[in-house]
Amino acid sequence: MTLQEKIIKELGVKPVIDAKTEIRRSVTFLKDYMLKHRFLKTYILGISGGQDSSLAGRLAQIAIQELRDQTGDEDYRFIAIRLPYGVQADEEDAQRALAFINPDISLTINIKEAVDGQVAELAKAGVAVSDFNKGNIKARQRMITQYAVAGERQGAVIGTDHAAENITGFFTKFGDGGADILPLYRLNKRQGKQLLAELRADKQLYEKIPTADLEENKPGIADEVALGVTYKDIDDYLEGKTISPEAQEKIEAWWYKGEHKRHLPITVFDDFWK
Repeated sequence: MTLQEKIIKELGVKPVIDAKTEIRRSVTFLKDYMLKHRFLKTYILGISGGQDSSLAGRLAQIAIQELRDQTGDEDYRFIAIRLPYGVQADEEDAQRALAFINPDISLTINIKEAVDGQVAELAKAGVAVSDFNKGNIKARQRMITQYAVAGERQGAVIGTDHAAENITGFFTKFGDGGADILPLYRLNKRQGKQLLAELRADKQLYEKIPTADLEENKPGIADEVALGVTYKDIDDYLEGKTISPEAQEKIEAWWYKGEHKRHLPITVFDDFWK
């Protein structure tokens, strides 16, 4: 088995999907998880205005509405949380996403004061935080906030990790990489777009240039620039297609580099040196 075949198998990516089938698969998955864990009543998700949170948010709202209809339990809720650091440059897209998702509850919690306070306290202790590291602090503060809400609302936190993000490790460990349930796992970037198109989302939500937008010295830097490889190549690779040797080498290098992010904390039983 080649490394490409191993990765595809591990991430469960199909070369071709039916959007309606995958929508139903994710919605059922979200419903079944909540029904199995009877103490849960709420799903929580941070909304950025990008493709991934727009899709995960809409799937969650559909699942919650179906749960209310099927059980008659009106306590089931989906909470969408806006988590800007100060003023978000693409706030219009975030509002467009919320309009599409139509969440039961929408909250806005600004993380700037918490992040800046943390950076300031680190500076007092003699730890100078780089711009890149501060970006990771932002991502982790957003997850802290989501879990704080979940803790008060009998909630579970939804993550937006998908195959194209997972293969490159393009997420913050214990930040956006920390969640309870991943309804987009198995889908690559173009397949996520197919689901949004089927759900009749505004094209702006899935045709905009993807960006994590965590670094202040590189505002709005595109994911593809940061990764050094295009999503087209990543998606083609995940669908078992042949891509350029240069792109394949880059993707597989990211796979190895991000391996620690895909693993729970290491124990004495893990062969982490292999």
